[in-house]
Amino acid sequence: MRKVMLVVVAVLAAGSAQAAEQGQYGAALRLIVTQAAEGRCPAEVMAEPLLSACRDQMPAMKPALAAQGTVERVSFVRAEQEGDARVETYAVNYAGGRAMIWSIGNRKDGKFTTAYTLGD
Repeated sequence: MRKVMLVVVAVLAAGSAQAAEQGQYGAALRLIVTQAAEGRCPAEVMAEPLLSACRDQMPAMKPALAAQGTVERVSFVRAEQEGDARVETYAVNYAGGRAMIWSIGNRKDGKFTTAYTLGD
């Protein structure tokens, strides 16, 4: 009986720690998404090759993001980490009613090499 109780306590403690985790990259993601909707790629948070990819995709990305309306909320969903590589996933809610899932990560020297959405 005692062993079972210890396992349950350990599982509950691990679940609480995971639920309490907060993202670190939400402000940078909000900046990227907001500026992309305005036709800009924020070089202050984007490393190469992400910055070049942003510029290349801007003709299609700007109107698609602008059509969603302003960003109302950026909510942390989860983080995945392997060694030094960390990618965080967020739900981004727009004024137009749509929510999109975005991921951002692989920060080096304060700039990100990864930011993308798979859509809804």
